[in-house]
Formats: sequence, C-alpha cells, structure tokens
Amino acid sequence: MPTDRLEGATVVLGVSGGIAAYKAVELCRRLVDAGAEVVPVLTASALRFVGAATFSALGSERARTSLFEDEDPIPHTSLGQRADLVLVAPATARLVGSYAAGISSDLLTTTLIATRAPVLVCPAMHTEMWQHPAVQENIATLRRRGVAVLEPESGRLAGGDLGEGRLASPEAILAAASELLGGAGGGPLAGKRVLVTAGGTREAIDPVRYIGNRSSGKQGHALAEVAARLGAEVTLVTTAPATAPAGVEVVPVTSAAEMAEAVLSRSDSAEVVVMAAAVADFRPKAALSSKWKKADGPPEILLEPTTDILRELGRTKRPGQLLVGFAAETGREELLSSARRKLEDKRADLVVGNDVSAEGAGFEGDTNAVTLVTATGATELPLASKHDIAAAVMDLVAARLEESARPGPDGAGPG
Repeated sequence: MPTDRLEGATVVLGVSGGIAAYKAVELCRRLVDAGAEVVPVLTASALRFVGAATFSALGSERARTSLFEDEDPIPHTSLGQRADLVLVAPATARLVGSYAAGISSDLLTTTLIATRAPVLVCPAMHTEMWQHPAVQENIATLRRRGVAVLEPESGRLAGGDLGEGRLASPEAILAAASELLGGAGGGPLAGKRVLVTAGGTREAIDPVRYIGNRSSGKQGHALAEVAARLGAEVTLVTTAPATAPAGVEVVPVTSAAEMAEAVLSRSDSAEVVVMAAAVADFRPKAALSSKWKKADGPPEILLEPTTDILRELGRTKRPGQLLVGFAAETGREELLSSARRKLEDKRADLVVGNDVSAEGAGFEGDTNAVTLVTATGATELPLASKHDIAAAVMDLVAARLEESARPGPDGAGPG
C-alpha cells in the first residue's frame, strides 16, 4: 500500500504506556521517512517504557509529555488544530477507555478530544484485556463516532504468551494512516459512492428460530472501511451493525428481503456495489407467529427462494457502474468455475471467490485467501488479514474505475 499521502502531513503521534511503546520508535522514524511532520506526544505511563529524548531526536519536533511544560497555555488545542491526523500507537485499554468516555486527563487525551482531524487508534494489550466486553464496547463507541481503529494482530505477547492483542505492524499502520489521509483529502475513490453489503442473513422459522449461516460480516466491514479511507462515500448494508467501521453510513438489516429492499433502493446512485454479504438462497415460505413447541414434534418447513440480489443488480446495472460479487465454495476445484459462472450469469465485473473450507479462510475468522476473477483472468491472493484482502479488492476497483473514465483514442469517451 503506497504511503505517499503522508508527504507533508502533520501527524500527532500519541504513545501510551504499554510494552508495545518500543515499536512506536520505529513507527516514528518511518513516518518521518514518508515525509510526514511528526509531533510525538507521550503519556506519563509511556515514559516508563520509552524515553522522550528518543522521540525528540527522531520526530520533526521535540516530544511533548505534559499539558503544562511550556509557554503555550493551550497545547492540546494547538496540536489538535495543526494536525492532519492524530495517530495513537500503541493505544492501551486505559487510553481507549478515557477517549471513549471523554476523560481529558493528560495532553494526549485532551488533544484527541480537541481535534477535528481524522484519528487512527491502534490498540495493543493482552488477549484477555482486548476481548473484555468493556474494551470492546469502548472500541465500538469510538467507531460509531468516526474514529478509525486498526485492530491488533495475533502473535507473541509480553510474558511469552500467544494470542490476539499484538500491535499491528508498522507497515499496516502506515498503510492505514495513508488511507485515512486519502479519505480526508481525496484518494482514488474520492467523489465515488460505494454500496457494500456484509454479514449473513437470518430467515425466521418462528420468533425464536431462524435459518442462517456463519458469516460474521468481517470481510464486508473491512471493504467498507477501506473504501471510506480511499475517499468514497460509503453505505454499508449489514446484519452486524454493532461492529460497523468509522465514517460509514450503516443500514442495519436482518433478512434477505430486508437486504434486497435496502440494496436495490440505493444501488442506482452508487458507482460501485460490493455484494460481500452471505445472503440466504431460501427462506421458510411462512414463518410461524409463535414459538414451535418441542412436544409437537419437528416442524415441516416449506422453503421458497429469496431474491437473487446480485442477479437483480446485474440486470439493472447502468453504464459505468461497477458490480462486485462474492462466491463462497467448499472445495478448490469448484471455486473458479463457480466464480466465472457468476461473473457471466449475473453481469458482474469482478467476483471474489474463496474456499471457506480452507484453513484460515473460512467464516468468522480474521484472515482470508481469495481469488479475484474478472473477464480477463484470475489472480490469487494468499492468506492475509481481511483488511489486506479488502485493500487489494478496493485497489482493483479504483483501478477499474480510473480505466473506465480514461478517454479513448479519439478523446471522446472511455477507452
């Protein structure tokens, strides 16, 4: 992922007090190497792990550590107004909680609350802390307010433990920062409207039971987040609204019928439609109005087809609109044929195929491995984070849009 959008940007680099603070030293250097003007801001706890002198030497300005250390009476306001981006790495559970609650207890939290610049938070903590409901609620709160969150990776943690909670790599942080700056000031999808679907639909049997699937919506949400960072105006139609990414209009739905209505009523105004949701193919013909009792024996459920949303989108696709479909299979040998068939039958421009039975590439996980199928060929993307997969897909989408907008040989229209 290119980092050229960091050139000339003023980045306030917040460092809070976790063991991963040592990684912020390398991050600071790389931000400066990318052309950013870096102003380090360290919390008192961060100073127990790293020194202010190091960041002063590597950053573009001396490191700030206190609200009351110099002649500026309102340093948090000054920093917040100057910043093109506020980046916190690592962000501890305490920092995340303070920010979500609006508690301004030091220079970093007051700057976060005072700024109107885009904010990227990169959490790092032990697995048990990261998975705690309070931390997850705080993360969800920040996302609802428009804060971008780069989730931690899985790997070796302090004390020799293994698990989720490791600070994202410098490469991932730089890419996310660049994308966020692109969304703030332009980016390859600036001015484009992108409609994304995510999650698995639930088709009611009775008020308690439903027919569903294992899709978590993570891949669709990553696609929406990346599209927004690339400058697009994004609408996300999802069955998992609680984990919606920052800067995205969210339309919560439950069933295939609700998703079809939400998508088809909005698709005409979108330049790109990405159907990443796992939409049920069938639903009970008549849902029961009250709970089926076990004593009555197993119910006989008559199924009927749901609306094929991708087919409808292909049928009504307007000139210049880009349509992306997904094909989930449980065998490598079926994957390409299924994706190519869907590409042709449903008039899609790109189909993302994945073998959900492959290790690390199934539903609910944080990684994926896919094959991108277009009319001109197929490209395999090896196992990577769903965010990286989303970035590759949206890069291809942006390239296709740029290509379609390019004048032809006579200069009169697209080539």
